[in-house]
Amino acid sequence: MFPPLTFTRRLPSVALLAALLCSALPSAASFDIEASPQALAAAMALRRAVLLGEVHDNGAQHALRAEALRLRIEVGARPAIAFEQFDRERQADIDRVRREEPGNADALIEAAGARNWEWKHYRPFVQLALDFDLPIVAANLSRREAVKVSTQGWSALFDATEQAALGLDRLPAEFIADHERAVARGHCDLLPPESLPSMARAQIARDLVLARSLLPYLSRGVVLLTGNGHVRKDMGVPHWLTAEQRREVIAIGLLEANSGEVGVAVQDLKQRYDVVLKTAPADRPDPCEALRKRIPPAARP
Repeated sequence: MFPPLTFTRRLPSVALLAALLCSALPSAASFDIEASPQALAAAMALRRAVLLGEVHDNGAQHALRAEALRLRIEVGARPAIAFEQFDRERQADIDRVRREEPGNADALIEAAGARNWEWKHYRPFVQLALDFDLPIVAANLSRREAVKVSTQGWSALFDATEQAALGLDRLPAEFIADHERAVARGHCDLLPPESLPSMARAQIARDLVLARSLLPYLSRGVVLLTGNGHVRKDMGVPHWLTAEQRREVIAIGLLEANSGEVGVAVQDLKQRYDVVLKTAPADRPDPCEALRKRIPPAARP
């Protein structure tokens, strides 16, 4: 576990921090980096826009990411921080609390209404943004909007002109199938097959909204905090960026050592991420057991 963030201690000189990060900087051919804040910070320095993946309940990963971001800030980086954990319609609430109660991370989190996340993991990022006056971006599609897309189709979120421009009516079959497989795996292969297309559509819509949230900040720099699935180059947020925009982006996956992705062939993994960092898995009960209790056997495949 990494030490908690503090801002009262004497900071190392900028020159020393820069030298430390340069010593950890990955080469152009580097892919699998060590699980250290210095190595992660160095990888983050390679592009202005960083898609920083996570396993949502892995506390060690969050601590490592927060320390790496602090190192980047201490050498002068001032990125916006975009949160999957904040729904986009709560941006006004976030901005209001920043005006009315500057520096109060707890008030901001409460006002943004994001109660479905373990905030012990994400509060340090909010506090970093407040302490260094960085933009906080509410990046996610809300559950309510995702359900509408799932049940009503693309028109619930995008007008006809947007749908045509995005190519939503001509998405490749394999692209859709990849999302359906990801949804199925994420639900322990317990969902009935007929539910997968609509749920995959909602997941695609989330990627689209997350991608759009980054665009105003590409020139100054931005870090997106989100799950590994959204980070993936082949099917996540990067898919919805232009080729020019993607040149500004690095996709970093933080994987658990026992995950299925770790067993994927390196060449296939490189299609998903620019950089991979592996950590120990979190200590958690079997998530599939709880899902089995919620989904009756008759509704399973």
